[in-house]
Amino acid sequence: MTAPSAITLPTPDWSHTALGDPAAWPASLRLTTDIMLNSPQAMLLMWSDQKIMVYNQAYVELTGLPGLRAPGGNVPAMQPAAWSWNAGVIADVRAGRSLAYRGCTLPVWHNGRVEPVTLDLYYTPVRDDTQVAGVLCTLALATLGAPAESNAPMRLLVVEDNGDARYLVCETLRALGHEVDAVASGEEALPYLEQHAYDVLFTDVSLPGMSGVDLARLARRDKPQLALLFASGYGEELTRRLDFPAQSLQKPYDIEQLQAVLERIAAGRRAA
Repeated sequence: MTAPSAITLPTPDWSHTALGDPAAWPASLRLTTDIMLNSPQAMLLMWSDQKIMVYNQAYVELTGLPGLRAPGGNVPAMQPAAWSWNAGVIADVRAGRSLAYRGCTLPVWHNGRVEPVTLDLYYTPVRDDTQVAGVLCTLALATLGAPAESNAPMRLLVVEDNGDARYLVCETLRALGHEVDAVASGEEALPYLEQHAYDVLFTDVSLPGMSGVDLARLARRDKPQLALLFASGYGEELTRRLDFPAQSLQKPYDIEQLQAVLERIAAGRRAA
């Protein structure tokens, strides 16, 4: 039996990158980069406060962005979706926490256009001596289960002023089988609520101008059958202080939590 032959990987030329000569790198950066570039799993490293991005060929193939070439090593004009989808995640990992998020819908370049893809994301702090100097993200394709039979598709109005967050939550809701309209403020939401029949108003609490709570109160007054769902940093603490029934998701939330709360809302509507 012939033994398999080893493949020697080419050594990247770092001279034209923001990382400079590898001889001057800290040991943690050298080790992480070696592991990442020799891994078949898509990996993306953000290094230092400059947010220098290093990635492997598997990441390039997963994201499919034209012109993207491994290993990177510079500060991109636009942050990758694995970073921009939730700034709180990066802050938590920089504080030393390892985090995993299952079923996140992120935009990737596919078939000549940007399309939503559901991924599992694993974030790991990379320490240089005693401090966190980088954040490593491992990305894997996720298999999204079909919506539960008991949870018929609903129509939702999403109110979120952050454009990236609005896009991601809408694509996630559509992947779960629901119909979605979206606006950036409470003032924009009011005519939508007047002109369309929605099952759920899904709103951020902190909005420019009218708050999500004030919007929900107005909507509930005119359409008492409308289910209310908040995204906030207060979670259940918020709903306990309200003078009307509502559900709340603690930011950051994952797709399983979103699906679970929508199933509770659907069950409540069927019971009513």
